[in-house]
Amino acid sequence: MSVIRTVFLGTPDIARHCLESLLKDDHYNVVGVLTQPDRPSGRKMKLTPSPVKELAEANGIPVLTPERVKDPQVLAEIESWGGEAAVVVAFGQILPQEFLDLYPRQVVNVHTSLLPRWRGAAPIQRSVMAGEAETGVSLQVMVKKLDAGDVIGVRRIAIGDDMNAVDLHEAMKPLAADLLSVDFMDYLRGNLVPVVQDESLVTYAHKIDKAESLIDWRRPAMEIRNQMRGLALGPGVYTTREGKKLKIHQAEVIPIKKTANPGEVIEVDADSFVVASGGDALRVNSVQPESRAQMSVKDYLRGYPLKPGEKLGD
Repeated sequence: MSVIRTVFLGTPDIARHCLESLLKDDHYNVVGVLTQPDRPSGRKMKLTPSPVKELAEANGIPVLTPERVKDPQVLAEIESWGGEAAVVVAFGQILPQEFLDLYPRQVVNVHTSLLPRWRGAAPIQRSVMAGEAETGVSLQVMVKKLDAGDVIGVRRIAIGDDMNAVDLHEAMKPLAADLLSVDFMDYLRGNLVPVVQDESLVTYAHKIDKAESLIDWRRPAMEIRNQMRGLALGPGVYTTREGKKLKIHQAEVIPIKKTANPGEVIEVDADSFVVASGGDALRVNSVQPESRAQMSVKDYLRGYPLKPGEKLGD
């Protein structure tokens, strides 16, 4: 089988990992890359290229960073690369049918869920927030309808109790790369028949809204902890104390020992404090006061003393 002239589309670190895998694979010749435009990043808001752009430029691959792929001039330049197939990994734009039609050997998409579950923008976060025990990575044939293409292959992964969305994102990198090196090649050779998604099993991973970061202490402690684990990939979770934000980074669910109102601090020791919720309680171990860096509760209590009976989420 001849080398496949491949166009790659992706932006974040998991996409970089997949591109790196393709560049090492003799079956693929990456002839061009599309990624999101440079964005402000860090405290100084310096314009920063995506991880994918950095890797592509380091390897001398043509890179486009269009705001809109459907721009006719952009499509014309992409077509000039002569790609036979395209691989999409967390690119960040909806692709028009005109783009999909450019590739005689299909466009495939790596999606970080077990399709048809969690179609959409935030599958990793949503699976953790839902308290699921398992998720995975799917390789699908890309169609115009969002994440609705036939599934070429999947890799499953357990979500450990202590895993957050950052951990899960990291663990998915080699799974995504393996799908491209094994299943995609089997598909191109005609050795693998994609499976049609069962529409009755579809759920949607809607984009994370910043409002979801606020902790509602009336919810059960396990739901709050899952919220914290899921939003660790961004933007995190917070409560308020005396009118200021207090981010919570690490906490564990414990049985509640006394009657207390949701949000009430019921116990404070040297390196943690316990907050009542709508069911059980959370022992908090790491926080981040407004305009400060993340710190242990031990360090926090030195500058911000806390007493049982105080209320969070005022």
